[in-house]
Amino acid sequence: MNVIWARSIVSLVLLAIACAGVGMLVNVKAALILAIVMLAAQTCFSTFHKQRLWRLLDAPVYGEVPSAPGVWGEIYYRLHKLAKRWHAQVRQVEQQHSRFIQAIQASPNGVAMLDDHDQIEWCNAISEVHFGLDAKRDLRQHITHLVRQPDFVKYLNSHLYEEMLIMRGMGEKRQNVLSVQVFPYGENRKLVLSQDITELERTDAMRRDFVANVSHELKTPLTVLSGFLETVRELPLPESERMRYLELMEQQALRMRHIVSDLLVLATLEGDSKPPSEQMVDMRAVIRHVQDDAENLSGKRHVITFDIDEGLTVTGVETEILSALGNLVTNAIHYTPDGGRIHVDWRANGGSAVFSVTDSGPGIPATDIPRLTERFYRVDRSRSRDTGGTGLGLAIVKHVLQRHDAQLEVKSEVGRGSTFTVRFPASRTARRQPAPA
Repeated sequence: MNVIWARSIVSLVLLAIACAGVGMLVNVKAALILAIVMLAAQTCFSTFHKQRLWRLLDAPVYGEVPSAPGVWGEIYYRLHKLAKRWHAQVRQVEQQHSRFIQAIQASPNGVAMLDDHDQIEWCNAISEVHFGLDAKRDLRQHITHLVRQPDFVKYLNSHLYEEMLIMRGMGEKRQNVLSVQVFPYGENRKLVLSQDITELERTDAMRRDFVANVSHELKTPLTVLSGFLETVRELPLPESERMRYLELMEQQALRMRHIVSDLLVLATLEGDSKPPSEQMVDMRAVIRHVQDDAENLSGKRHVITFDIDEGLTVTGVETEILSALGNLVTNAIHYTPDGGRIHVDWRANGGSAVFSVTDSGPGIPATDIPRLTERFYRVDRSRSRDTGGTGLGLAIVKHVLQRHDAQLEVKSEVGRGSTFTVRFPASRTARRQPAPA
């Protein structure tokens, strides 16, 4: 700016010298008129560029530098350079702000910002879903006018935010569970963070149910064993009676061993995150093993038929597939009354390998089908122990099929039987030469 002022002074000095020189050459009157004209022209020129400068300051132009002679050109250039630098800084801040907003929007948690009067300043899309808000419509609205749960209002007004607040009945269907915590910041402002913990709550409930079910399933045979042991120890029993008690004790011990064995199998399947191998399974041997076990378990009390494509096979772990398919056939035998029919089918269908078990048993209510693969879940608890099952078979089936990218489908009608279908994907389906006659 010192250079600009120096150039202005030099221009005025040169103008004065020019007027003095003209005054020496011509008369004083003409020199005075010339000086006035030149001063008026200089004034108009300065006024024009002052107005132009004010317009540029009100609405900066970041393109070409405005052209002007002399000192005004220098002013325009310097202002243009300064405005361009400021514009770049503003763009950088805007980009950082945009990235920050995008990051919060991508967060799986809800974020809502409140001012010093608990009015909504901003919230992300997840927070809108959690609390039923609209970021545009509800801007500057008091949050307790929109989220009316008494527990939340009390928590927000308590100013005690060390612990999280659990809110139930949230979301569009009023079935979600939220974990909410408030974090004060700035000048009496608040940050409300929310997290959907519905699945965590459901998992925790399943864990509690699992522990209770395991305790119950083991408690019954242990109680029977304790009672029989006390009877055998305290009472003088004839040999036949004593042998009968020992057989019953052996049955209960075997039941506990099966429960523990199935629990270990489940723990192994859940703990092994590696996918099963791509080794080709000998499905002929697997189906033959399943058929032998089914006939031995049934003891000719059922009509069991097998329809098998012997050239169809899959890749995976043979022992796991045998366990899953065997469990399905065993369940069909256990829950089908004597004289009933059981049909097992192993066929290719649309590129997939399909294993299905159809029985003529009592059927399963539609409300129970989604829960069949839960541990210890039983449709009919009154006859659960009569079947000899542990309540873990379908849970094992589910985990084995998940590891082999397969799906389990259940179709059933009360009074007309059930069909359990396993679909192996085309990526695991293969063909092998049939065995020689």
